[in-house]
Amino acid sequence: MPDHSALHRPHTTMILAMSADGKIADVTRSPTRFSSKADRIHLEKQVALADGVLFGAGTLRAYGTTLGVSNPEWLQLRKQRGVPPQPVQIVCSRLAELDPQLRFFRQDVPRWLLTTETGAKRWQEQESAVVGAFERIIVANTSEQGFDWIDAFQKLTQLGLERLAVLGGGELVASLMAADLIDEFWLTVCPLIVGGIAAPTPVDGEGFSIPEFRHLELLNVQTIEQEVFLHYRMQHGS
Repeated sequence: MPDHSALHRPHTTMILAMSADGKIADVTRSPTRFSSKADRIHLEKQVALADGVLFGAGTLRAYGTTLGVSNPEWLQLRKQRGVPPQPVQIVCSRLAELDPQLRFFRQDVPRWLLTTETGAKRWQEQESAVVGAFERIIVANTSEQGFDWIDAFQKLTQLGLERLAVLGGGELVASLMAADLIDEFWLTVCPLIVGGIAAPTPVDGEGFSIPEFRHLELLNVQTIEQEVFLHYRMQHGS
């Protein structure tokens, strides 16, 4: 298992809500807003602590928007830290097949696109439909497995991002975990069962064999009403 913890890269935290049977959406991958107000507050707090928020194109297509910071207290904290009111929202898409009519492109947040040379060309060809939709297009190296995440993260670091929040989906989280680039997990366990062998989980992809299992250290457990908030640290190189 690779150990890239010593690389100069963003500190990366995954934040997801899941059902009691470990699903983050139903079998059709439709938008699943099954978490509570407490979880949404928790999610916004984690977003407020980040310099950038990374999510896959599938997550964007499902919800059509992203979560910005609106809580006055957290906006003030960001101001005191000397950072912009909103973290950069980074869409990860190899082909950049994104609908320019999504409400995301009208939200008052900074937007970046992390893509390939093919995706950058495709988006630039249609960008006239949403002039200035992305403040920056980052072209990452690729391999047969997809993005070269070491290269991508180093580029994000060079652009000043020190703390990164990852909001899904499961394929993106799996690829980052395979590259050993996740440092912390926040998992909210919600009191319902979704079911379905094809329903997405927090970590999809091909999975890991026993020798490659990723190990976590439990940092904190909190229960608010019917939800359980789990905070883990990734044990790099274990």
